[in-house]
Amino acid sequence: MTLNTHPKVAAVFASYPDTIREKMCFLRDLIIETATETPKITTLEETLKWGEPSFITKQGSTLRMDWKKHSPDQYALYFQCNSSLVTTFRMVFGQQFKYQGERAILFSVDQKIPVNEVKKCIQAALLYHQVKHLKFLGIVD
Repeated sequence: MTLNTHPKVAAVFASYPDTIREKMCFLRDLIIETATETPKITTLEETLKWGEPSFITKQGSTLRMDWKKHSPDQYALYFQCNSSLVTTFRMVFGQQFKYQGERAILFSVDQKIPVNEVKKCIQAALLYHQVKHLKFLGIVD
C-alpha cells in the first residue's frame, strides 16, 4: 500500500498537547495499519480537511480525526454524516462506543481503545463505496 502524506499534516500533529499527540498518533497508526492489512486498498491519502488530519481512498468515505481545545478530555474519529457508517456502528457495537450524532466516535483520553472494533470501523469507512450495500457494511456476517 502506498501512503501519500500532505506536508502540512505533521504541523497539525505537532500542535497537539503531548498526551493528546500520543493518542492521535495511535489512531493514525491504526488507520494506516488497517489500510495496509486491507488488500483492496492500494493507496491511502493523508491530508487535511477542515484543518483536521483526514484519510481518503478511492473506495471509501473520508475519515477524519481531531482533538478540540473546547473538549480537552476527548478526541474523535469523524465520518461522513450522510453515510450509514455511524448508524451501522451503533447497531453492531452498541454501547461499546460513545457517539456524536451520525458523525463521530468519541474517545476519552483515559479510555483504552478497543483496537479490533475500531479497526473494523476504520475499514468500513475506507471501503465504504464497496461495502455500503452489504448487511452491516460487511463488519459482521
